[in-house]
Amino acid sequence: MTEICYNTPCNFRISTYYSLFTDTHMAKDFYETLGVDRKANKDEIKKAFHKLAHKYHPDKKGGDEAKFKEVNEAYQVLSDEKKRQSYDTYGNAYAGAQGPGAGAYGYGGGAGFEGFGGFDGADLGDIFNDFFGGGFSGGQTREARGNDISIDIEITFEESIFGTERKVVLGKTSQCATCAGSGAKKGTKMKTCATCDGKGKVSEMRRSFLGTFSCVRPCTDCAGSGQIPEEKCPDCSGLGIQKKQEEIVIPVPVGIQNGEMLRMSGRGEGVAKGVAGDLYIRIHVKPHAIYRREGANLVIDLEVTLTDALLGATYPLKALDGKTMEVKIPEGVKFGDVLRMKEKGVPGGSRGKAGDILIRVQIKLPSKLSGKAKKLIEELKHEGV
Repeated sequence: MTEICYNTPCNFRISTYYSLFTDTHMAKDFYETLGVDRKANKDEIKKAFHKLAHKYHPDKKGGDEAKFKEVNEAYQVLSDEKKRQSYDTYGNAYAGAQGPGAGAYGYGGGAGFEGFGGFDGADLGDIFNDFFGGGFSGGQTREARGNDISIDIEITFEESIFGTERKVVLGKTSQCATCAGSGAKKGTKMKTCATCDGKGKVSEMRRSFLGTFSCVRPCTDCAGSGQIPEEKCPDCSGLGIQKKQEEIVIPVPVGIQNGEMLRMSGRGEGVAKGVAGDLYIRIHVKPHAIYRREGANLVIDLEVTLTDALLGATYPLKALDGKTMEVKIPEGVKFGDVLRMKEKGVPGGSRGKAGDILIRVQIKLPSKLSGKAKKLIEELKHEGV
């Protein structure tokens, strides 16, 4: 059994923790034990197991009980899709491991656990936290922090280019404004928390695949402060937090793109004595009727008539800010040619310069010609046009 006490100096190091996985008995490769390829299917694994089980069965003359157990252990893992996936991912510290190495971790004899989620009822994330987080550093506990919140908002294409603000109303837990999170009635005195004896933290024993550990956790009765009020705040019933509606103004920056995430620090769920979580906002941009975005550039397809393509012309183009611009179509422009209007695209691009508007020329051909038009085109044909 290994015991780590966080309230006294301890020489336990990451290298020691790592050695618990690497220096203990190294089990054989299960694929090698069965003599199959790592890509072998269930039927191939089953066939290989039956052959070896028959060969090494201890009731058979010349059998080998140790070999039989190895083969059986390998089959129990590789024949189970979930256990096999864990084994392929984590190797000998896999889900459901048995054998000599497993016993050293405290989960021998096939006492399975799912992936790395729980060992004998203990969560590995908590174990890592016990080693390297909160109470490991001289008994100090981390400041309480509220949960993060994630929301989605939709904006127009124009708003994504020029920036905007959005107001949202969130129903969330916030620190009580009356008692500022203390949970105490105004003017009341604080007293020592009986649960933690004023220390703000409590010790508890945790079982894990590495043994039994002494863990230090913040006291839930006093939220780690070591003090509780003699009289509770009437607005929050001494909890220091309230569930309420809160209006939040979200500043959407210039040039934001579809799918980007904004983060507003401290605007998530609140806690009584600690810091609030963060608010994450995912942006969804509505598509525009004629414009689309390519990096800092705005792209548009512009249809021009055949005669304008041949002779040149000027076309009006409505910008995203509502103003009308003029696009000059040069003589002899071809289908697919790109015309550029410099620095009329997305503001704040490279080196502070706006992107461009790229106009891709689409030549519109008539679906039907009049007799006069046909005659004129025939004349052009004779001229080699």
